[in-house]
Amino acid sequence: MRNSLCHALGYPPDWSRPRSSTGRRIFPGYPKARNVVDAKNEYIGRYSRGMIAIHWATAVLIVAAWFTAEGGRDVVKNPPMLHFSLGLAVLALMVPRMILRVAGQTPPALDEQRPWLATAAKIGHALLYGFLIGLPLSGWYAASRLGVSASFFGIGLPMIAAPVQGAPGLIAEIHENAGTLILYLAGLHALIAGWHHIVLRDGTLRRMSPL
Repeated sequence: MRNSLCHALGYPPDWSRPRSSTGRRIFPGYPKARNVVDAKNEYIGRYSRGMIAIHWATAVLIVAAWFTAEGGRDVVKNPPMLHFSLGLAVLALMVPRMILRVAGQTPPALDEQRPWLATAAKIGHALLYGFLIGLPLSGWYAASRLGVSASFFGIGLPMIAAPVQGAPGLIAEIHENAGTLILYLAGLHALIAGWHHIVLRDGTLRRMSPL
């Protein structure tokens, strides 16, 4: 599957890519703009422009959604339409993000020498992706339970749950708390990227740099 995708994208199959002296696979078929050099002057794969754009756009949307959020029954009196739109934009960006991942637009992990770091990175990404999908959906559900119709930049969306008179339920409470939790996770993600850049000096941060 992976090799057939590589062939379709014009890259050499995974098994045929040469390795650097540390055992990392390099991407000779990538344009030069997609390669960066680590502290050992070895070329390492860079994320595609599409993945980089989605990554930073998602980061901006998450922060903006947090600042425009409302809680409790205040949502009924003054629905935060901008918050709905920003949150659903995060969900919408997950579609091209996953397509690009399947299409091989992400370089291989740099931590082949440290398997536990590679495993931790996969777990962290899976957790973040779960939040990026679950938060918008739970917010949409919570709004529906409160009897508020969500919209996506002026486009009305159907309710996905029946309205209730009392509290909107556990999922709505989880949504409110998870909105802050994802900021902590994003901050931890940034700190780890900084650790890779400053301590390990393996070029991880530059792989996702928009410059």
